[in-house]
Amino acid sequence: MQAIEQWFATHGIRRVECLVPDLTGNARGKRVPPRQLSAGTELRFPQVGLIQSVAGECRQDLVSETDPDMLLAPDWRTLTVQPWASEPTAQLICDCTDEQGAPIASAPRNVLRRVLERYAARGLTPVVAPEMEFYLVARAQDGHGVPAAPHGRSGTHETQRSPYGVDAADEFSAVIDDLYRFCEVQGIGAAALLHEVGRGQLEINLDHGDALALADQVFLFKRSAREAARRHGLTATFMAKPLAGEAGSAMHIHQSLLDSKGNNVFSTASGAASQTFFHFIGGLQRYLPSALVLFAPYVNSYRRLAPFSAAPINVEWGLDNRTCGLRVPNSAPAARRVENRLPGVDANPYLALAASLACGLLGIEQELNPTPPLAGSAYGRPYAFARTLDDAVAALEREDALTELLGPGFVECYGALKRAESEAFARIVTPWETQTLLEHV
Repeated sequence: MQAIEQWFATHGIRRVECLVPDLTGNARGKRVPPRQLSAGTELRFPQVGLIQSVAGECRQDLVSETDPDMLLAPDWRTLTVQPWASEPTAQLICDCTDEQGAPIASAPRNVLRRVLERYAARGLTPVVAPEMEFYLVARAQDGHGVPAAPHGRSGTHETQRSPYGVDAADEFSAVIDDLYRFCEVQGIGAAALLHEVGRGQLEINLDHGDALALADQVFLFKRSAREAARRHGLTATFMAKPLAGEAGSAMHIHQSLLDSKGNNVFSTASGAASQTFFHFIGGLQRYLPSALVLFAPYVNSYRRLAPFSAAPINVEWGLDNRTCGLRVPNSAPAARRVENRLPGVDANPYLALAASLACGLLGIEQELNPTPPLAGSAYGRPYAFARTLDDAVAALEREDALTELLGPGFVECYGALKRAESEAFARIVTPWETQTLLEHV
């Protein structure tokens, strides 16, 4: 603890944000003075703080009727300076336990740890690399946005698409510069950045690494992007389909597995694809449709999953084939990996990584074989996913092997929360209904 005290003193820290990712992937928690952490003071937080709908409704019915606290256990490896605070502030991600030290089942970090521990029991370590797409939109009083450029060279709205345009990305340089600076301070491995297909849409790739560390980075990156955009009068949105007629936003996940010696087990010593590689793909094909609600967690998420939109509609796999839900990029044997293109960027990164890795692990354990790789377009193949949030929840709850791996308590809680969000949406009369039906039926 002496080293922590020295770190606080060196950086002049006056307050510490103790952060907990909730089920939506948003930051909850409390701010405390550094001395409270240095002294080892017990940190407590209401369990219901984890179980909120995306609209901010705490679900008291999903915790014990006594509305208990949980304990926050700091993960000191995540301690960093918070780069945009008005006074010297640190941030620290915490794990959630009960009074006896057992993991809280509904805490997303614990769900991912549960899957990683099962990999560790087999002597395997997952390596992942997320790619996140998001839009910068103009802030508006009515809550709606239009694709817009910050105060760059032109200072104008982006009215024409410029897929992968370098000059188009330069229009966002002020926001991007702040975002890269925030990432560097927090140890977020932000690598390549490019302008994506949509107007005002960007993509950032993170360096590959440990799955829990990368989930933490995605969690912190989203918060950082929102703050960087806000400084320039914009909003960074991670909706899966924020704008009709524009491309959806995904969080593609590249995955590989290392053995205890650091070798990629997806390749044999000769460099050929291994049986483990094929079983991993077989597991993804078998279980991803059942895990869809963890990759598409909101009613809006299902608008993204449409053919001919760079989003998957099934779990076909292919070599360097972006029409497939599962793409195997061209690579050297040591870098052989599987890209899961199903998750939307609106997914909770801890849960999306946990679910994707869980599906692959079940394939390895059950020695499932994949279909032959697809050489043509997967958009000509049948749609393989649930069409609605309710159907996706039911699909997860029917899958016993996946429920056991992710945790029965988590699946029960998450399913109830998603059903409540679906019911809330069902009570809304949408603009399409009033515009189309009001005077014509």
